[in-house]
Amino acid sequence: MTKLPAAPEPLSAPVFDSHCHLDIMVGNRQASSGDPVAQAAQAAEASVRGILDEARAVGVTRLVTIGYDLKSSRWNAEVAAEQEGVYAGVAIHPNEAHEATPEVLAEIERLARQPEVRAVGETGLDYFRDWASKEDQHASFRAHIEIAKRTGKALVIHDRDAHDDVLKVLSDEGAPDKVVFHSFSGDAEMAKKCVEAGYFMSFSGPVTYKNAGYLREAAHVAPPELMLVETDAPYLPPVPHRGKPNAPYLIPLTMRCLAEVKGVHPDRLCEAISANGVTVFGEW
Repeated sequence: MTKLPAAPEPLSAPVFDSHCHLDIMVGNRQASSGDPVAQAAQAAEASVRGILDEARAVGVTRLVTIGYDLKSSRWNAEVAAEQEGVYAGVAIHPNEAHEATPEVLAEIERLARQPEVRAVGETGLDYFRDWASKEDQHASFRAHIEIAKRTGKALVIHDRDAHDDVLKVLSDEGAPDKVVFHSFSGDAEMAKKCVEAGYFMSFSGPVTYKNAGYLREAAHVAPPELMLVETDAPYLPPVPHRGKPNAPYLIPLTMRCLAEVKGVHPDRLCEAISANGVTVFGEW
């Protein structure tokens, strides 16, 4: 069995993980040979109950598990219906945008209308990989924006090397009331644009990386009332665990980094982020 990172010191105020992939962590999606982090996470033989218990032990009391294709969206919706303190997001990831047929999108919308599903995502644009054409990605992104607006659910955005186009699509289509930039990857200027638009920015493990000063500058710009925190587990672990499997129980490391950047006590930032969670995803 793979040994996961040791648990950090617990937070003294509760907070939640706004974005993780429980299905990958527990092996519901078989990791490919090119996905060593997911392989390691699955080798640890985690269970949903174990993941939740470990998170709660350090003050991470709730989480949102996110879909990236139809199979994962169905699985996450089912788990959210079964587990207290878990919500789900459903969508077709931009890397899989070629699979976003009218029939698949209709099923995503059906899932999005379930009470335990509180987000449409992750959707958006990914110009780092060319697994789906830009044309397919834009069409899928626009369709998901409309689903979010019709269902009244938050829109969770995957934005990789596509900041300007993501903002343009949101402007052209008319953004839903609640928009979250998952694992925010922009700089301070991008953060200012999000602030002006009222978009939430969710910060993950990379904000702790030595070479990611631009992310800390963005976090400094982001007002507490527009901030969220996430793991993207099993990916993007905070230091000192870079390269190892991530999990919701490692949120305290990212939270303490963000609190230092903001110059506030971690408890205050936890309180703000928890309140933002209710604004974005609704009452738990």
